[in-house]
Amino acid sequence: MNARAESDSRPEQPNNILPLNRPVLEILQTLQNEVANCRRCPRLREHCERIAAVKRRAFRDCEYWGKPVPSFGDPNARILILGLAPGAHGSNRTGRMFTGDRSGDWLYRALYQTGFASQPASISRDDGLALRDVYVTAAAAARPPATSPRSRNFATAAPTWNASWSY
Repeated sequence: MNARAESDSRPEQPNNILPLNRPVLEILQTLQNEVANCRRCPRLREHCERIAAVKRRAFRDCEYWGKPVPSFGDPNARILILGLAPGAHGSNRTGRMFTGDRSGDWLYRALYQTGFASQPASISRDDGLALRDVYVTAAAAARPPATSPRSRNFATAAPTWNASWSY
C-alpha cells in the first residue's frame, strides 16, 4: 500500500476538533488571507516592509513579499513543521514558509526524498510544489526584528486566530 493510500484510510477527526458547519479548506483559506493581510502588529509589518524595500544585494532584482507569510501544505496533514518566524530574505521575500533560504533548501529536499513533497526544491510560492501529509507554519507569521517575536505579538494575533476558527 502506498503512503497516499494509507493516509486516505486514516480515521475521521472527532467532531470537537474541527467546526462542523464549514469545510476545513475554507477555514484555512480564510485564515491564510487574514494572515497575509494582517496589520495588527505594526512593528512586525513595518519591519517586513523595510526589509522588502531595502533588500539584500543578492536579491535586489527580486520582488519581495514583504508581509506576513501564510502557512503551507496539506490541510489533512498528520505532520506539522513549526518554525519560529519567516526568514528576512527567504520567506519574507518569497511568501512561502521555509522558501528561499538554506533551511528551506534542506527541509524541502528531505521532504521530497521521504515522499512528502512533489519536488526537491521550493523556489517561490507559485513553483508548483505540493506537500502530502505535511503542513508547514511558524510561530510568528511576520519577520520580527532580530528574529525575536514579543509575547504581545502573539497576544495581539490571538483574537484573529480564534475568530477564524469559531463555529
